[in-house]
Amino acid sequence: MIIDSHCHIYSEYYDNISELMNSLKKSNIFVINNAVGYKSSLEIIKLSKLYENMYFVLGVHPESDYKELSDVTKLIEQNLNNNKFLGIGEIGLDYHYEDFNKEQQKELFKAQLKLAEKYNLPVIIHSRESTKDVIDILKLYKVKGIIHCFNGSVETAKEYIKMGFKLGINGVITFKNCKLIEVYKQIGVDNVVFETDSPYLTPVPYRGEKNSPLHINEIIDYVSNYLDIDRNIIINKSIENLKTIFN
Repeated sequence: MIIDSHCHIYSEYYDNISELMNSLKKSNIFVINNAVGYKSSLEIIKLSKLYENMYFVLGVHPESDYKELSDVTKLIEQNLNNNKFLGIGEIGLDYHYEDFNKEQQKELFKAQLKLAEKYNLPVIIHSRESTKDVIDILKLYKVKGIIHCFNGSVETAKEYIKMGFKLGINGVITFKNCKLIEVYKQIGVDNVVFETDSPYLTPVPYRGEKNSPLHINEIIDYVSNYLDIDRNIIINKSIENLKTIFN
């Protein structure tokens, strides 16, 4: 079994979700489908009922409308006893684009962390050009989870690990001139999980095409070859790491 810990399987991106999920099932790949707001939350709840190999997390992405928080919160509370529901995500901070509202993003982030703390739920963290603020805010709450698409330094990695987080490896690590593999070489596989962020961040040699959770294998193979660690050892360790985060 392989688990893609972060993807976005929505009808907006995929014309034939049934075909994709069946292909994943044949390959024994399970996915954790991440919401980014109310619309995607509604869709992935429905999809999870159709596919045995799909689990999900619900949340409001920092670039989504703050007004969606109330409706998504209701969905989270309604699904607390749903065994397919694993946590709150994708949430966090994103300072990349010029028109971002830093204070509103912080409010949205804190509100969802407070909710995670209240219900003892793991969180999936989006952090883009906002590392210091993300770390400072996370320290205010007793939560654990995954740092999605981690791309920081060894020192930052150790800071997150100390706080109880695992680090997400995706297709970026296969890109030319990417130095992340050296970071992971130093922190080891005890603290990482694998993700595709489909339909984004397609790994080499498929870069330029729409990504799919099927490409989780290219990411695992790349790490396995570079670190000279048996593929099965890496896969099993990543599953153990996920079990420390999710029930």
